[in-house]
Amino acid sequence: MAERLASSASLLPSAASPSSSTRRAAVASGLRLRPSPSRFSQAARRVRGGAGAAGVVPRLRVVRCMAASEAAQLKSAREDIKEILKTTYCHPILVRLGWHDSGTYDKNIEEWPQRGGADGSLRFDPELSHGANAGLTNALKLIQPIKDKYPGITYADLFQLASATAIEEAGGPKLPMKYGRVDITAPEQCPPEGRLPDAGPRLPAEHLREEIVALSGAHTLGRSRPDRSGWGKPETKYTKDGPGEPGGQSWTAEWLKFDNSYFKDIKEQRDQELLVLPTDAALFDDPSFKVYAEKYAEDQEAFFKDYAEAHAKLSNLGAKFDPPEGFSLDADKGAVATEEKAVADPAPTSDTNGAGPQPEPFVAAKYSYKKRELSDTMKQKIRAEYEGLGGSPNKPMKSNYFLNIMIVIAGLAFLTSLAGN
Repeated sequence: MAERLASSASLLPSAASPSSSTRRAAVASGLRLRPSPSRFSQAARRVRGGAGAAGVVPRLRVVRCMAASEAAQLKSAREDIKEILKTTYCHPILVRLGWHDSGTYDKNIEEWPQRGGADGSLRFDPELSHGANAGLTNALKLIQPIKDKYPGITYADLFQLASATAIEEAGGPKLPMKYGRVDITAPEQCPPEGRLPDAGPRLPAEHLREEIVALSGAHTLGRSRPDRSGWGKPETKYTKDGPGEPGGQSWTAEWLKFDNSYFKDIKEQRDQELLVLPTDAALFDDPSFKVYAEKYAEDQEAFFKDYAEAHAKLSNLGAKFDPPEGFSLDADKGAVATEEKAVADPAPTSDTNGAGPQPEPFVAAKYSYKKRELSDTMKQKIRAEYEGLGGSPNKPMKSNYFLNIMIVIAGLAFLTSLAGN
């Protein structure tokens, strides 16, 4: 019995209802499985409340690990994640969610789940309360409705799916991800605090050797908040107006766009509004790192290639897969090529079946606070107003003192409106 308990390492039901095959196996072996979907915080509270809860008789139950995720539900969940990204601009925190769930892996421990890694443990309060995970409750609140909608997927897969989708939707490379990760089922299985990398260790370069230079490039997305990590400014000119929740200090000016600007900005260090952590500076201070950092600053394609491989490797750390080899959501290469082409070559926005010009949709990869040229629609509007007052591109307006005053007033009002927007 002790051996069976050790192998299952679980005292609580999994977050999704067991499959029919799992139920049949449980009945045959004399185990009782009770489907009990739970939110990330509710599970922890049940464990702490256990024997002391009124009317509850504590009993030992053996529950098997959650079965593999269903590919069809993962694909649907990916589309829902894309919609969330369009409205909340939460790309950075979803990347962080996937990283922090897998980043607890300890290569010196062979047993699962003691070794940590991508196992969905971040949904439980003991790990969520780790200092390095401050603020990730917001990511779980975004993800939980998707988990409720698709019970046939594991938290471990969902966290990594959200992270990869955020990178791709922000303009990053297509990641060679695989799925089928198994969830842990109890807070007691969470890894101890202190396994995640530190931003300001005593020897930044030595500490950073535990990571990969390419992965540091993901800091091109997001902001650091002093109330969560202890690093960064409360706000800068790039973050004071959002989008999303305003504030924090970003590593790059376009902090919702995934590119190689992180390496360029760290190398130049010209903008005091941008964040440079000790581990960031080490990329160009340490000779062994500098070779790669210089390469990525000059060659974005090389950075994308290495980052895609590094991210996929990180997402697999410590994970237990079912089936053991995992599975891909993009096994059909033709479908992948079609999807990539749709992103690379969007349909012309000018063809609107006679409905007139349409507003340009927000695309995170194109997001920027830098000054931009007026859109064609705005130019047409200004020209129409100018011609309505008697002017034209080839003929200046007739001089009229009163009219000139009105034009000046209208111009000031227009500029004020632009500034407000």
